[in-house]
Amino acid sequence: MALQPTPGYRLGFVSFAAAVIGFTAGLIAFVLYNLIGLFTNLAFYHECSFHFRSPEANHLGPWVIVTPVVGGLIVGVMAKYGSDKIKGHGIPEAMEAVLKSDSRIEAKVAILKPLSAAIAIGTGGPFGAEGPIIQTGGAFGSVVGQLLSTTAAERKVLLACGAGAGMAATFNTPIAGVIVAIELLLFEFRARSFIPLVIATTLATSVHLMLLGRGAMFHMLPTDFDIPAGLPYYLLLGVVCGFAAVGFTKLLYLVEDQFDRLPINEFWHPAIGALGLGIIGYFVPRVLGVGYDTISDILNNNLAWKLLLLIAVFKSLALVISLGSGTSGGLLAPMFMASAALGGVCALGIDYVVPSAGLAPGAFALVAMGAVFGAASRATFAFIVFAFELTRDYNSVLPLMLVCVIADTIAIRFLPNSIMTEKLARRGLETHSEYETNVMKQIKVSEIMAEGVVTVRPEETVRSVADRMASGDPQFMRHRALPIVSQDGRLVGIVTQGDVLRGLEENPAGDLPVIEVGSRSLIVARPDESAFDALTKMLMNNVGRLPVVDRKNPEKMVGYINRAAVMACWGQHLHQESCREAGWLQRLRTNGMQGGVPRTIEGSVVEVGAGHLKVRVEDAVEDLAVDFAIVGIRPGDHVRVSFQELDGRRVAQRVEELARGQ
Repeated sequence: MALQPTPGYRLGFVSFAAAVIGFTAGLIAFVLYNLIGLFTNLAFYHECSFHFRSPEANHLGPWVIVTPVVGGLIVGVMAKYGSDKIKGHGIPEAMEAVLKSDSRIEAKVAILKPLSAAIAIGTGGPFGAEGPIIQTGGAFGSVVGQLLSTTAAERKVLLACGAGAGMAATFNTPIAGVIVAIELLLFEFRARSFIPLVIATTLATSVHLMLLGRGAMFHMLPTDFDIPAGLPYYLLLGVVCGFAAVGFTKLLYLVEDQFDRLPINEFWHPAIGALGLGIIGYFVPRVLGVGYDTISDILNNNLAWKLLLLIAVFKSLALVISLGSGTSGGLLAPMFMASAALGGVCALGIDYVVPSAGLAPGAFALVAMGAVFGAASRATFAFIVFAFELTRDYNSVLPLMLVCVIADTIAIRFLPNSIMTEKLARRGLETHSEYETNVMKQIKVSEIMAEGVVTVRPEETVRSVADRMASGDPQFMRHRALPIVSQDGRLVGIVTQGDVLRGLEENPAGDLPVIEVGSRSLIVARPDESAFDALTKMLMNNVGRLPVVDRKNPEKMVGYINRAAVMACWGQHLHQESCREAGWLQRLRTNGMQGGVPRTIEGSVVEVGAGHLKVRVEDAVEDLAVDFAIVGIRPGDHVRVSFQELDGRRVAQRVEELARGQ
């Protein structure tokens, strides 16, 4: 795909696109809300109506066990023949697109995800609509970014705008929508992303107000939060919520692992999970469906402690069984219900043990809602604001802040990954929860190190090594230093071109073993270190390259890294920031859709000039067109070039220097 130079990030352009995305996300949320109502009425009441109501009042009897299974089978078909990206609760999938695909999401996900979620929820799934709408809004934002000519950085903001707008439009919480997008997708707080996010969530919330009314998603009567007298009890609640977040996260992935071990095709997994849900729903009907009405009942202390306990246990169990099976649905609302019930039970229990406490179960329920999910997702600040926006009661802020950070502390201690990032970590993707501006602190040595590097034996002579270096072999020209590895595979030293030249000056015959002129005192890197750590070692020790060794076996070399590889991190970052890809519309106008698959070549630069680059690859010379300025590349340099054939021309997309010509 063609790349165009760009002067930088276009705030005005992105803000305008964010406005369109926000408005559309509001409409998508409204459509999804009504689709859930339609499928719920069809499945449980045999009526064709968009009226949103809970499935708990159905009169299906034992048939209620079968209904979720039908929905699970339909979702299984959609996942197998449509897109497997519809599986799961939505937010990790959006995060994966940011981390792995330069914020590209397939357009069909924007259609299949809300439809599959509506079917799963409408047939009794204990899920929320917010995860699917976040993924759907993010998919729409990504599609807009692919339709237009955007950089990866701009497209990431548009994806986040769609996700945040979907959250805001679902719950009427615009501020929380902005913060969720920042904490879970962007990991940056900059004007270039904050301004479009605010525009998108404002318009999405406005659409919600027009179509669904001004009321909050959950109705809560004025509640006494008992501050400051109740603070000691809130400390206890924070501990309970922290361990609840840890337990729920581990249980969810334990169930996922068990489904993965089943000796049957994963097509049947959603139906099996739905069967377990149906059995639970037959005995505890309140676990079926989204449960917004049940959450309102809990917040207003309308339920007895026995029912609260049943909801806390069986809603959680139904959720992990269903979601662990790989069906489509959101985590937020069901976790809110279970954690609100847990908070209510805690308040009633403390009141029973300490009658003078006089705690309000609704207050504890609200605070637990924000704390459990905030701790599990590592988005604590977002859910402090979210819970506050639900009530608009300033008195809730102090207990929310206290309980949420205590729960988050416990979750950080016992969970290496959040409920959102555990799935990504299992796929080898690492997310960064800090607002880190240094890109080299985000990239591991293992991602940029060279493997299969040419090595020399300790007993080889200086002359033979010098002859190999002078042979013109790109494998030797690429690196100015070569690791010295013994016959049994142990790393024993490193020799540079300067070492070889000095050895020849001292002994022109060059019959000394290379280990005698090389260095045996090695500075090494590990694969799990950051590129920043590796560069720091180079600068502190005045060396230009590091062997990469296994952490468990320091004598086993697994790779090689030099300053050029570390600086390539910045090159990749600048590429994402400054190279604008031709959008679908532009490619249609220029017939660019007929272009070939992107390819990569490595070779020696023969000639470089304005608009062209010639590279020698083995015995042939490749002539490539260049639509951007090539800086710092000269004849003789060894380079890697990514290009694509467009309209009969080979157009370079990126030129990366691998070794400087001698």
